[in-house]
Amino acid sequence: MKKSDFFYDLPKELIAQTPIEPRNSSRLLVLNRENGAVNHTVFSDLENYLKAGDCLILNDTRVLPARIFGERVDTGAVVEFVLLKRLSDDRWETIAGPGKKAKAGHKFTFGDKLSAEVIEVLENGNRIIDFSYNGEFYAILDEVGNMPLPPYITEKLDDKERYQTVYSKELGSAAAPTAGLHFTEEMLDNLRKKGVNIGFVTLHVGLGTFRPVKVDDIKDHVMHSEHYHVPKITADLINKTKAEGGRVICVGTTSCRTLESAYNDGKIEECSGDTSIFIFPGYKFKCMDALITNFHLPESTLIMLVSAFAGYDNTMNAYNTAVAEKYRFFSFGDAMFIE
Repeated sequence: MKKSDFFYDLPKELIAQTPIEPRNSSRLLVLNRENGAVNHTVFSDLENYLKAGDCLILNDTRVLPARIFGERVDTGAVVEFVLLKRLSDDRWETIAGPGKKAKAGHKFTFGDKLSAEVIEVLENGNRIIDFSYNGEFYAILDEVGNMPLPPYITEKLDDKERYQTVYSKELGSAAAPTAGLHFTEEMLDNLRKKGVNIGFVTLHVGLGTFRPVKVDDIKDHVMHSEHYHVPKITADLINKTKAEGGRVICVGTTSCRTLESAYNDGKIEECSGDTSIFIFPGYKFKCMDALITNFHLPESTLIMLVSAFAGYDNTMNAYNTAVAEKYRFFSFGDAMFIE
């Protein structure tokens, strides 16, 4: 298939700029992948589509306030850095702002508690930097850092926690698993009372999730790699759900990619690793039975994953319907439930 097969026309005004309150008041498009039927409701009504014995799998990664601005010690030039991946205790791979103001050997300060030195410039332009600091690194980062919001969000986010899920725990992401932003603690409690089981995996989302597909033939696309972990308690829950005929419902494409990477020979075990799995039409799903997800960018790997699960025609029809119905799109936008 071609990249252009996954294009749809999206008016700019439908790109959500701010989160909606309360979280679960966003709209929900329900798509039946067997017959393509579409229904419209609100996210708080999701429990009407779930039943006892179903299993929700949530990604409990927590977004780092990874966008920081450093002043170069020798020139005073200000350079933006985005933390991508922790390589060791104080060494990180980062993206640096445009220009040549962050070369190997250059030193920067980020306020009075944090400083860094550029150790290496990689072939792709990313920088390896070593941090020095007084105090606890993540506490300092929370003081000086900003949320690395995607480029299509241009309005300021007043509350950093609105770009975190209510169950976020494991620090390490450069972007939020946005399908989970719709859940409230009360809603999760109500689902548990109904008999819906909830399990957690961790996949640290990289900025590669926003990277466009540049090749025309999608089979030639090289997917970015992300680190994941499936704990034993979640693996056991998934295996039990499958054995008893329940549905494994992934909240977000990150949970989907985690399970599809880890599920082998009809079961899943506790595991950690890196996945660069690229799911597009023709893929045979091994674990996921239903998916909760947001509306994704045209021609992105994420809409390709959705198309693989829901069917290409069903997906494009649902997206065009959402545009016509003026749904809110992307990270702070509305949601889909594909059953």
